[in-house]
Amino acid sequence: MMRRRDFITGMAGSAATWPLAAHAQQPAMPVIGLLNNTSPDAFAERLRGLHRGLKEAGFVERENVAIEYRWAENQMDQLPALAAELVRQQVAVIAATGGPATAFAAKGATQNVPIVFIVAEDPVRLGLVASLARPGGNLTGINIFTAELVAKRLELLRELVPAATRVAVLVNPINAAITETTLRDVEPAARAIGMQIQVLNASNSREVDAAFATLASERPDALFVAGDPFLNSRRVHLTQLAAFHRLPATYALRDYAEAGGLMSYGPNIADAFRQIGAYAGRILKGAKPADLPVVQASKFELVINTQTARMLDLTVPPMLLAHADGVIE
Repeated sequence: MMRRRDFITGMAGSAATWPLAAHAQQPAMPVIGLLNNTSPDAFAERLRGLHRGLKEAGFVERENVAIEYRWAENQMDQLPALAAELVRQQVAVIAATGGPATAFAAKGATQNVPIVFIVAEDPVRLGLVASLARPGGNLTGINIFTAELVAKRLELLRELVPAATRVAVLVNPINAAITETTLRDVEPAARAIGMQIQVLNASNSREVDAAFATLASERPDALFVAGDPFLNSRRVHLTQLAAFHRLPATYALRDYAEAGGLMSYGPNIADAFRQIGAYAGRILKGAKPADLPVVQASKFELVINTQTARMLDLTVPPMLLAHADGVIE
């Protein structure tokens, strides 16, 4: 009788350990490392896009995938260390979401961990991939063409502000790739439509204020803000300063128009982040970055803030309004 009780007790004890043993054998949740050179402030819409893309591939954060976030807070020199930290965390894929600087930081940290980037320039010319169709190596991603849309943005600005002949161009000199591409394209584009440009630099908030102090004294007819992650992170500050100085301005992303900027023309950034999430999900399922073609943005949107236009005493041409993808009243 004693032996039977001992046997039953032993079986019960073993059964109690079965769920724990089964749990221990479950595979670890894959981890995506998100690297960005700015901060999480006002990044919500982009993250929603990223999550939509992941969900398309069957992944939901905290359910069957984890995300490790690393923000450089505009300290570009911190990016290599943050990228190396993600590699040490043994993430399954790195989403380099802050332009060429984050892509190169991730590339410098690993030749093995897959990387999905988002850049505004031709990634082949930058040297990130061998070709758009067959990237090779451990990188692929999205080209959102922000820099290549410079001439179109100037033309749209001329339509909205036909009297503009002197245009200030605000760039971030630390972001050399975007600055070089912007200035390379903006000068001939401006000459072609009879505009003169003045280049101003800003890589921190103090320099933004200094640039607008220069604008206040020299009074150009309009402002062209380069498509740069740092400048985008300061969009509320920029649009407020432009309004204060009554300066018509054109921007690269819808975020600015929603923050009170006059007009924007550029890619649908939420959709671009959706594509990053979709590619990250495919890689988690076994796809190789070398075999995933670089996606070229195909959705571009013109957004006009008519309230700001009225404040600047500008009449939006009916034809321009008809072609707008978004009108903010």
